[in-house]
Amino acid sequence: MSISSAPMMPNFTPMKKKVIAVIAAVIIGHTGVMWALNHMKAPELRPIEKEPLKVRFVKIQEPPKPAPPEPKAEPKKEKPKPKEVQIVEKPLPPPPKKVEKVQQVKKAEAPKPVVKPVDTPVQTPVVTTTVSETKVPKVEPTPVAAPPAPEVPAAPASPKTVSVGGSGVQWSRSPKPTYTNNDLQGQNRTVVILIEADEKGSITSARITRSSGVSTLDEKILRAVRSAKFKPYKENGIAYAIKAEQPFDLTLNK
Repeated sequence: MSISSAPMMPNFTPMKKKVIAVIAAVIIGHTGVMWALNHMKAPELRPIEKEPLKVRFVKIQEPPKPAPPEPKAEPKKEKPKPKEVQIVEKPLPPPPKKVEKVQQVKKAEAPKPVVKPVDTPVQTPVVTTTVSETKVPKVEPTPVAAPPAPEVPAAPASPKTVSVGGSGVQWSRSPKPTYTNNDLQGQNRTVVILIEADEKGSITSARITRSSGVSTLDEKILRAVRSAKFKPYKENGIAYAIKAEQPFDLTLNK
């Protein structure tokens, strides 16, 4: 058998040929586009020139205010004309005639009556003058303040009648009378004294309303009372003068 040395050709079908042709055409087309793009010059873009904005400030003026209406001129008042008043001076009436006084003297002396001269009135001439009447503002007199009335010292209040001790007046220095059995004259005695004191408690008056019967003994008790002193008597914080009766029982010393 003889063997052929010719190479073996691939067996392409018509369908495959078409596909290969399409692929080759696509590759060639892409290659051409790429070459064209590489050789194309980029278009030069011109910069856009923008003009700067111009701003203009406009001052808005307010409309002028209407002028106030002019005040109406008041009509001038005419000054009152001075009135002319005629003053006529009347002559003064003549003074009454003086009566001649005649002094009567005793007949023995028989003096001549003295006659006083009578003054004759002098008549003044009548003068007519014209005076213009002008209004003079009245000046009211300023009131004069009346002088203050002199202060009258208040009358001292009458002393209050109180009792001694307890809720009444208290002694700040009690009286201490000294007496002997001879002063009592052999018996017990009682003396009652009405005492008056001022607001400070000082004794202002002391008098006997019931005597012991012995004047010397009464004087000793009075001297002891006048040297004593009360505490100030107060009501609602106010001191008052007081009067009170104080009995003294005097007994014999054993």
